[in-house]
Amino acid sequence: MALWHVFAVVTILFWGTSFVSTKVLINHGFSAVQIFTIRFAATYLILLLSGFRRLRFKTKSLKDELFFMLGGITGCTIYFWTENTALTISQSSNVSLIVCTNPLLILLAGIFIFKREKLLPRQIAGSFITFAGMVLVILNGKFILRLSPVGDMLAFCSALAWTVYAYSTEKVRSQYPTIFAIRKIFFYGFLTSLPILFLDYFGFGPFPAHAFPWHSFQEPVVIFNFLCLCIFSNFFGYLIWNKVMDKLGTVLASNYIFAIPLVTMITAAITIGEHISIMAVAGAFAIVTGMIMAEKQ
Repeated sequence: MALWHVFAVVTILFWGTSFVSTKVLINHGFSAVQIFTIRFAATYLILLLSGFRRLRFKTKSLKDELFFMLGGITGCTIYFWTENTALTISQSSNVSLIVCTNPLLILLAGIFIFKREKLLPRQIAGSFITFAGMVLVILNGKFILRLSPVGDMLAFCSALAWTVYAYSTEKVRSQYPTIFAIRKIFFYGFLTSLPILFLDYFGFGPFPAHAFPWHSFQEPVVIFNFLCLCIFSNFFGYLIWNKVMDKLGTVLASNYIFAIPLVTMITAAITIGEHISIMAVAGAFAIVTGMIMAEKQ
């Protein structure tokens, strides 16, 4: 069982550093929609090649197929689109804080709606201590939260979408080979991201049009960061995470998501020299303490 906790930490390391890679790509002219659409397409191709022997494998029922479709729409398209769009409207601290509340949403849904999780008071307290530490890490000593109704609502929709993904794919994850399940999810994620990419290219509503910066692929740093996102964050990240949720349980596994801002903070400090305050260090300590309380069996 300890091995799956290690895998959970590895996945969070992948996802925490992905924010820095995304920021690098945005600085090279890519829009958020272009980035996650390319991620979905490339990851799906990698999954096709790695699971070549299972190409003839099919879902057992239409119901399972619909669950895979729901997982692709919520865990890929809606999650990434709402999160990245919220970042263009609202304060990044607001968005990070709201998006990373999804472990709490998963906890509450597991206890009160699905009644699938029975947690000890210590584990519930650990989850909330970890959440408090995450707040300190995200604010990083800057207690400035400016409300932006549209952006903040989109961020909440992102957290809600991941909660739906976690529970909607819970049964099908255990019934099918992991590579097959993740391939299905990314297929529907890519398919449903195409209309958004079309709108992004021509512009819609308050959002400007974004031409595709093909010339940026001539720069090695762009190719490197796309490979990091596709191989580590998407392919290995989702592949490992679905197994982690099966082994540890949806609620306890999701507590590790609280550590994503901590990983992002450390990565940003190392790569782009962002400042880490004493408040953020205290938050990091609270995250580790709360996770130990929540995860200890």
